[in-house]
Amino acid sequence: MRIENSTDEINGVLFDMDGLLVNSEELYWQANIQASHEANLSTPDDMYLKLVGSTNNDMQNFYNEYFESNDQRDQFIKRTDELVWQWTDQGKLKLRPGVQETLDFLYERDIPMAIVTSNTENVVEHNLWVTGTRNYFQFHLNYDDVLKNHVRPKPAPDIYLLAAKKIGVTKTNLLAFEDSSPGLQSAVNAGIKCMMVPELIPASKKDHEIATCICKDFFAVLKQFR
Repeated sequence: MRIENSTDEINGVLFDMDGLLVNSEELYWQANIQASHEANLSTPDDMYLKLVGSTNNDMQNFYNEYFESNDQRDQFIKRTDELVWQWTDQGKLKLRPGVQETLDFLYERDIPMAIVTSNTENVVEHNLWVTGTRNYFQFHLNYDDVLKNHVRPKPAPDIYLLAAKKIGVTKTNLLAFEDSSPGLQSAVNAGIKCMMVPELIPASKKDHEIATCICKDFFAVLKQFR
């Protein structure tokens, strides 16, 4: 399998998860708003948009700006996670348009697939089983793997380099998918072709410069496969 304007065979595919495969970024945004209102915080309703795909340092700086203490911050994050977990069980977590068709397309061609995400092990497993997609993927690497392997999170290339080694495919024959700028930068920094499918935040000028392709959804992605 090849993609448009590339002569390299694609023998393995790596996916981000939140905001790419599933609409979880939208759920986290709504959960942020509800958690903020419940706690009578003064955080703006669009605050989550500032955190989409952000680095750990960016998140810490943001929390320092809006929260009076670590305890207040931790309670806010805990409540947000509880709401998203609850809504996921209620069926509000959905695959993004064209994702199911793309997974089937790759599976039918025996292309190995894996997930490379900044979320935690339990959330990844929960999301995959709820959406019925767990068995498409050979493995997933997540934030727990970042801690366990003492490597840097996205946008550093480390977790993508781990994924390339684990999936056993030469980097030039791998294709990654991301929805955010830091995720895209992580894959590119690792020397892996990356297609971008933005959700909440549009692609930046730099994203257009470094992405292999930018598509509005996975139906558009399918049109790139040859």
